[in-house]
Amino acid sequence: MEHEEHLKLLGKTAAGDQQAFARLYEATSPQLYAICLKMLRRKEWAEDAVQDAYVKIWHNAGEYRSGLGTVLTWMVSIARYRSLDMLRFYKVRNEQDIDEQIMLSDDDLQDLSTADKKQLNFCLDELEDTQKQAIHLAFYCGLSHQEVTTHMDAPLGSTKSLIRRGLQLLKRCLGI
Repeated sequence: MEHEEHLKLLGKTAAGDQQAFARLYEATSPQLYAICLKMLRRKEWAEDAVQDAYVKIWHNAGEYRSGLGTVLTWMVSIARYRSLDMLRFYKVRNEQDIDEQIMLSDDDLQDLSTADKKQLNFCLDELEDTQKQAIHLAFYCGLSHQEVTTHMDAPLGSTKSLIRRGLQLLKRCLGI
């Protein structure tokens, strides 16, 4: 039902209906903002990414194809790619070393006990830096394997192996 409403609003947006676009924004912006904030970890960057994503959505509303997923999925992918672009941009400009954000925050681990948090962080410290980075990007930033590959500037097969071996080591360390 939600998809049908989004589809109707997106169709009207493609025709230039600003009110429909405003309603689409109201209905979907919390999800897009949450994803951007999770990836970028800075409120101002997330706000910029969401704004840029909605500009792109406005201009490309007519390009949506229903056979490729829901409207929200399409919008989320636009926001994620914008966030990845920003991560690359800020990394190149050295405004923040994204690769140093490997330790998990309390928000990432809110459902775990204090002992479990310590054990998980201990086990993460036992991983090679590249394994830790790949796992963090994939599981806590929500990047696909291809996006992790792009971010780390590594071959896809190597990225998948890093993640697989890292998860195996984590399971062993955690006794799972």
